[in-house]
Amino acid sequence: MVINKEKENRRTINIFAGASFLQDLGSDMVFPIWPLFVTVFLKADLAILGLIDGLGTAMVSLSQALSGYLSDRWHKRKPFIWSGYSMGGVARIGYAASPTWGWLIPFKMIERTGKLRGAPRDAMVAECSTCDNRGANFGLLRTMDNLGAVCGVLSTLLLFGILGYVNLFLVAAIPSFLAALVVLIFIKEREAKKAKPVETKDQPKKKASFWDLSTNFKVFTVVGIFFALGNFSYSFLIIFASKAGMTAQQTVLMYLLFSVVATLLSFPFGKLADMIGRKVIVLVSFVSFALMCMVAMEVQDMTALALILIVFILYGVNLGALEPVQKAFVSELATPEYKASGLGIYQMAIGLVSLPASVLAGVLWDLYGTWAPFTFSAVMTIGACFALAFVKEKKSKE
Repeated sequence: MVINKEKENRRTINIFAGASFLQDLGSDMVFPIWPLFVTVFLKADLAILGLIDGLGTAMVSLSQALSGYLSDRWHKRKPFIWSGYSMGGVARIGYAASPTWGWLIPFKMIERTGKLRGAPRDAMVAECSTCDNRGANFGLLRTMDNLGAVCGVLSTLLLFGILGYVNLFLVAAIPSFLAALVVLIFIKEREAKKAKPVETKDQPKKKASFWDLSTNFKVFTVVGIFFALGNFSYSFLIIFASKAGMTAQQTVLMYLLFSVVATLLSFPFGKLADMIGRKVIVLVSFVSFALMCMVAMEVQDMTALALILIVFILYGVNLGALEPVQKAFVSELATPEYKASGLGIYQMAIGLVSLPASVLAGVLWDLYGTWAPFTFSAVMTIGACFALAFVKEKKSKE
């Protein structure tokens, strides 16, 4: 019986890994050329790019919080997951049909609302895991995400010159619809754990809210907010490379570089977090991002090619360390009955500050130049490193 459950859990993780690969294959056919599509093809400035990206990130946070809450309340995960994958395909068709940058806003919001799949899916992954393999399982998913990103970037390099923006976006919609189909057909719904409120004779226990969650969860959320204030969209790194003198094809290669680094490191970092703890790996991600900002401030033009490469490598290290371990950490800090809610609340908190963060980065760049947003981000990230010391990590056996 135990063996069959372990096999089913492993099968669920593997199916999600395949769906993650397909989703990021489609997404990352678009992401490398997105900043240039907005600023060159549709002629928007950097503040507008920051606004669109920030709105998208805000929608991620709101949709994950809502879907996490509803998933726990209704004891359903699967409908949120497959519908979320579908929204990515719908949005890319919308991008292809957009004549001006203003049309991108609703479709960007649709695409990022598709992240409503995140909290329910991550809750299912957490429920299929133990403390001894949770980091590795999230690391596997992130590895497949990043592998899909690498294949997506390679597809863009091969097809962009032939298809152009519009037709490439249409092709990129296909993998997302396939990911939705895979989840719809092969994932078996499992009932989420129901809360067991403790009642007294005088007063029943109230429903869980943010304030009912553990102190460590709240502190880690504050740390995430602090980091998110300085964590601008990857789009600014693409523009950074372009301003240094790189061609569109070369900026795509830079996107490929950090995607490959993140792919290679996600699973090892997840495994390492299972062995030595989550906090150390989160700290590695913060430090790598701060170093990336410091190195970027030294770049003037293409004569500093080695520094540009270091910038993108450090960004890949940041992603490889942060994304799988952060989810494992949050799922453990949240109470068992409210894993999806906890994951959703965390994403909402850091996502809501990403809108002003991206807009601020664009305004600082437009007003003062490249050094300003990187300096601000480095300061905020160093602050997050110190704040992380107040999070207490407790590993419980399950």
